[in-house]
Order: sequence, then structure tokens, then C-alpha cells
Amino acid sequence: MFIADCHVHSCFSSDSNEKPENIIITCIDKGFKYVYFTDHHDTDFPINPENPDMDFQLDFDAYFSKLSDLKEQYKNKIEIRIGVEQGICPEVADKVSKLSDSYPFDFIIGSSHLTNLSIENGDPYYPSFYEGRTNVEAYREYFKTEAENVTLTDGFDIYGHIDYPIRYCPDKTFKFNFKDYSDIIEIFFKRLIEKGKGIEINTAGISKIGYAHPHIDILKMYKELGGEIITVGSDAHSTENIGFGFDIAYKLLKELDFNYYSVYKDRKAEFIPL
Repeated sequence: MFIADCHVHSCFSSDSNEKPENIIITCIDKGFKYVYFTDHHDTDFPINPENPDMDFQLDFDAYFSKLSDLKEQYKNKIEIRIGVEQGICPEVADKVSKLSDSYPFDFIIGSSHLTNLSIENGDPYYPSFYEGRTNVEAYREYFKTEAENVTLTDGFDIYGHIDYPIRYCPDKTFKFNFKDYSDIIEIFFKRLIEKGKGIEINTAGISKIGYAHPHIDILKMYKELGGEIITVGSDAHSTENIGFGFDIAYKLLKELDFNYYSVYKDRKAEFIPL
């Protein structure tokens, strides 16, 4: 169905304990052609005293050393492609750009985990992000930051889980309505497409919010605006979730009349027919 899962985390990410070897073996067993490692790095991520181990700082030298060794070890069984998921917010955009050119990445996911370098009002994971404003206002701020980030850095290839806050809104009765944000998302997509960047279908959303990121209405706009680059990833942090929901993602792409999906090598998109 798909030849790779393009969004996978190992123990090099602060929020995963999975050994890279286990990920490789799982991808071989699932018949994937490539195995992608896209471990977290959020530059200057603010440390929450309650979770001091969640600093999301990637040891790049150790990362490349380990994965390069594994590349050689498994070269006759599967091709390992080394990526990263870079957290982007305006304060760190320059550092994101510099880092993207500092290592020989195959693939870089740019993701907004923060709107600013603050746990209190910059991280949609925490209820405080939504305090003092409506949920619509909170979501609109998030999308505005994404649209701004695209103008500030080229240090990514595709933008990850575009509607990320929907996972964590504390008001579980609140429903996402695309019309409330379509103006901002249109600006975001026009900037993204003009720069030759893509997006992902992130199937982790299926278990968290009932559908893959991004919402189907967002995907429709991307297609209507001429967006063509789209990767597929599970956002797995353990082996049991690798390839999760890929049957649903495939049907979604076909339903929306996408003809191709993409994988990356040397930060260049390869288009694979559906």
C-alpha cells in the first residue's frame, strides 16, 4: 500500500523508549521499502518542572552515529533514511534554518508544538493555552503562527500535524469547524505551496480525535490550491503503532483524487503513484 512510514520516533526522542533496532525489524516485517527516523528536536523547548526529562533536545552526533551503523548493518534488508521532526516557532526560526543545513538529513518534518517559548500560553497540550480566550481564538492563534513560520524558515520539507491543538483542547464538547479558520489556513497553504513544501497525513489523529490529521476539509483546500506533496506517517512512538491507520489514509487520498504520495531522500521529494 505505502512503501514507508515517514513519521516514526525512537528512544532518541524524549517521549519514546523504543529501540531503533526494533523499529527497523518492524518495518522489515511490514514489508516497507524504507525506514524513516524522525526524532524530536524542539530548539530551546521550555522545561516544565513537572516533566524535566521532556526537553526534546536531540543528540545529533549520537543519533547520526547510531543510525549510520544500523544503515550498514541492515543495508541488504531495508534502506534507512535519517530525518528529524523540528519544532518551529517564531523565536527559533533562525536556529531551525541553521540546523537543517548542519547535518545530511533525508527528510525534515516541521511541526508547531508551541506558538511561543512558553509552557503557560504557548503549548496547546496544556489547558492554560486556552484560558482567557475562546477555543476558536486559541486555534486561530495556532494557525496564524504556522502561517508566519513558513515565511521565517526553509528548514523543513513538509509541515506536520497541521491541526495539532485539536488533540488537546480541554473542552471535549468543542467541535472543529473549518470555516472558522479557512482564511488563515488558505494563507498558510499559499505560502507553503509557493515555497515547494508539503504536508503530511498523520494517522495518530485517528486514535486521538477520530480522524487523521489534518481534517478532511483542510486536505480538500490543500488539493484545491494545487498542493501535491503529501507524506504519510503514523507518528509512532512505539513499534505497535508503526503503519497504524494506513488503510484509512490510502482511502482518504483516493477519495480526494490525489494521484501520488511522497517520500524523501536527500530532502528531495519522490512521487509514488497511488
